[in-house]
Amino acid sequence: MDILWVLIALVMLGFVLLPVLRRRRGAVGLVTPDHPDAADPANYGFARTEELDIRLPGPDQDLLDVLDVVQGTQDYRAAQQLLAGTEAEGELRWQRVQAFAGAASLELQQRPGGADGAPGGQWLRAWRAEAPKDAGGAAVHAEFLVQQAWRTAAPGTDEFRIIMEEAKAACGEAALLAPGDPIPYIVELSVARGLGYEHKDFEQLWLKILDRAPNHMGAHLAALHYWCEKWHGSRELAYSFAESAAARAPQGSLLAAMPLFAVFEHLPEVNLVSGFYQSEVVTKAIHGALHAVHSARPDDPMLAHVRHMLVFFLVRSERWAEAMSQLIHIDGHVGALPWTLSPDPAAEFAVYRALAVAGYEANGGSPATLPH
Repeated sequence: MDILWVLIALVMLGFVLLPVLRRRRGAVGLVTPDHPDAADPANYGFARTEELDIRLPGPDQDLLDVLDVVQGTQDYRAAQQLLAGTEAEGELRWQRVQAFAGAASLELQQRPGGADGAPGGQWLRAWRAEAPKDAGGAAVHAEFLVQQAWRTAAPGTDEFRIIMEEAKAACGEAALLAPGDPIPYIVELSVARGLGYEHKDFEQLWLKILDRAPNHMGAHLAALHYWCEKWHGSRELAYSFAESAAARAPQGSLLAAMPLFAVFEHLPEVNLVSGFYQSEVVTKAIHGALHAVHSARPDDPMLAHVRHMLVFFLVRSERWAEAMSQLIHIDGHVGALPWTLSPDPAAEFAVYRALAVAGYEANGGSPATLPH
């Protein structure tokens, strides 16, 4: 009986000491928002969850202004002018093509048309009908079809294949209108994944992109999906592709962060390995991405994409201060991996942000100690 009382006492003592020990080790526990120990992201000037913009990975005010005009007036000409003035080989043009296509696709989803009125996205139809030789409109239309296929049909179905074949034809038309433009071929990378191109055919497509924009980060990310284990490659092929891109990356290129995206694409659904996020593979990929971020141009359009992925891995690795250093640059926008895989990207981002703040403060950090 005496032994039983001793065991009970030890258990009760554990309940008392465990929170103290966890705090001293810098561990993070979940508490209610009104708890006195709850960390408040607002103390760092971070946006409220409902204010987070899920459309873009980072700021592009010109694009947002044009989207407002186009969707408000259903007149495509502002979009046409913006793309015409955006460098053809650059990352920004690719992001804007995706944004315009996505806007039209979402409009159509929200207003499919019928007896109550015209379907959404009419401005894109007008763009193609009234300016059939415009390369920007052709590229947006091709990307629109790709997004429609992924959004409305299941891969492998007849409906999916029909839309993807139409997208493939649209890519060819867009390429003819602008022979030096890599974007029609970048759009086709998603078609290749959806239709299951043979490796040799995919590599021929990839060579066309390398001839036009060899260091295009967006193209590399699109190609990486094809080489992943869940599509038409393997973990080894995806890692090899990403590491080769990183190895040949010129100074200041964000291609050095490619291995981190390859690791993300092959995360185990159930992590049974203790300390997986502190493993050599993950740590090496994080360091490569951090180096890429530190050496990249501040205005590189792909910089926000890498920072978002770093937040995910740094929080999982319990590297709180480094996660906070990335958050101060990207907060306010969540239209990037990994958040966009969630049904509620803003809420998913907010959870990781709250964990970063809590971990940072549990280790002595505060708004006053966070460098900007």
